[in-house]
Amino acid sequence: MQTVSKRRPGARPGLARTNARSRVADSGIGPDQVSYVTVGDDGAGQRLDNFLLKLAKGVPKSHIYRIVRSGEVRINRARAGASQRLAVGDRVRIPPLRLAASNTPAARPAPVMPPILFEDEHLLVVDKAAGFAVHGGSGVTFGIIEQVRSARPNQPFLELVHRLDRETSGILLLAKTRRALVALHEQLREGKVDKRYLALVHGTWTNARQHVRVALRKSVTAGGERRVSADPAGLPSHTVINLKQRFRDYTLLEAELRTGRTHQIRVHLAHLGYPIAGDDKYGDFELNKRLERGEGGPRLRRMFLHAAQIRFRHPVSDEPMDLLSPLPRDCEDFLRELARA
Repeated sequence: MQTVSKRRPGARPGLARTNARSRVADSGIGPDQVSYVTVGDDGAGQRLDNFLLKLAKGVPKSHIYRIVRSGEVRINRARAGASQRLAVGDRVRIPPLRLAASNTPAARPAPVMPPILFEDEHLLVVDKAAGFAVHGGSGVTFGIIEQVRSARPNQPFLELVHRLDRETSGILLLAKTRRALVALHEQLREGKVDKRYLALVHGTWTNARQHVRVALRKSVTAGGERRVSADPAGLPSHTVINLKQRFRDYTLLEAELRTGRTHQIRVHLAHLGYPIAGDDKYGDFELNKRLERGEGGPRLRRMFLHAAQIRFRHPVSDEPMDLLSPLPRDCEDFLRELARA
């Protein structure tokens, strides 16, 4: 994992020896000193913000982003952004942090595995339910990755390959070896992973197939919440939308991700005037309330966005992989009721 050394008054920081078996809980990060963390194997490839949130449990997410933006957190003596990826041996400067006091330890997650879609010695692919975060943080003590690690205590390496929003259900890839993690990240960067999502939008979509190229800009609110908006000055973003089925007042769409920006499908569809049903961040809030109450039709208590299919090359054997996740029952039931209307 990573080791932490504390800077003594008047002393120059030296290099800390990387120890892959050291524990975060023993790091000594606290309110009275600057700490220096040397990144080990378990931290390699992580974003800086996720690394800090995991290391400094109890520190509000908004505070973590503030100290990164202000330049108080540095990697190898240089300023770094929250999304910067870490490498083995990187030295991270962390300012004094005051951890939230707690009289009772956090409860350990129940060792329950999500449904498994595929598994071998390098990969674990699970079917995530809506309403579950993929990792702890932002008020969530344990996410899917913590649940899986708890259920597999003897698995020496287990890391998320990619993410899904908390309210999105469907296929989630986890790597059981660093070799698999690195290879899959390379495929993602090169656009060689074909991810398909099913989304139900409010409105009548007309085109059978449509390319959406709208640049997206990511920001963080004062409360630490991530927000994404359509902005010509943002990052290039590309989604291909395929028409699947029309209902009265709604359309079922398939979205192909050509880029992997945060909240990309949700923002692209909302920007075009077709908000995803049940989306509580970019959707139609009045419509969502009516859907939750079941007014004038079937009831929907979640965001209708599902990671239904993924195609990639196996990171070790190079065999083609094509994995499917069926629509959850609540989504199927909602579509059935729409078809009857």
